[in-house]
Amino acid sequence: MALQSLLIIALIGAIAGWLAGLLVDGYGFGLIGNIAVGILGAFIAGLLFPMFGLALGGGILASIIHATIGAVILLLLLRLVRRA
Repeated sequence: MALQSLLIIALIGAIAGWLAGLLVDGYGFGLIGNIAVGILGAFIAGLLFPMFGLALGGGILASIIHATIGAVILLLLLRLVRRA
């Protein structure tokens, strides 16, 4: 993956983490933590969604939606692990 692609994924992930923090009510790691989770969620979604044939189309909006879904899933998984 090229450096430019990694930077774009990180930026999209930051936006997605912020959105995921808003969507997962009452849970999160603060702004910086949610952004980090969003970046990780964007990478996870970028790897897993194509493997399962999931696609919302092209463009920046579809990428933000994918990354937000990945970040929300990651936040929910972290919530389960944290409670255990």
